[in-house]
Amino acid sequence: MALKMYGSLSATALGKLLGTTGEAARQQLARLAQEQLVIATSEAKGVGRPTQSWQLTPLAQARFPDTHAALTVQLLSIVQNSLGEAALDTIIATREAATTTAYQAAMAGAETLADRVAALTRLRSAEGYMAEWREEPDGTLLLIENHCPICAAATACQGFCHAELDVFRSVLGPGATVTREEHIVSGGRRCTYAIVPAP
Repeated sequence: MALKMYGSLSATALGKLLGTTGEAARQQLARLAQEQLVIATSEAKGVGRPTQSWQLTPLAQARFPDTHAALTVQLLSIVQNSLGEAALDTIIATREAATTTAYQAAMAGAETLADRVAALTRLRSAEGYMAEWREEPDGTLLLIENHCPICAAATACQGFCHAELDVFRSVLGPGATVTREEHIVSGGRRCTYAIVPAP
């Protein structure tokens, strides 16, 4: 909390803030560093040993309250109620078009359907969906998303889920049929997509 409030601090300065010694603070910082919650940087100031300053890592930052999901839902509601359903549809369509373009560019060179599914899986994992894929005995390719980082928005507005399915169909091409089989927003543990190659 002290590092969040005051920014980068030395162990000595942190000890003073906490009403303890610099060595006691250093021991706590070492434990937090093992958990990848803080990181030290050295800064040379004149003669003598460089001063070590400690700061929070992104992993530690994620432990503080974050209301972006609630804000997203609120903004969607404001758009829908103030500007109408058509404005919300425009936002979703614009996002869908941008996502499709980005995915197509990233998947360039993926020739087979399996290559495209593998590339899509990497893209979705990078976005936080914890995606994986496998080929079933009947030749169906199964795309699995174990997490939904936009779940609050998708729950408030199903248009995001419909658009996502359209994006997958577009980037995987006409040689495949894509069907959602499990759906987090509908109570599923994960989202799964059966991708069947065209005959």
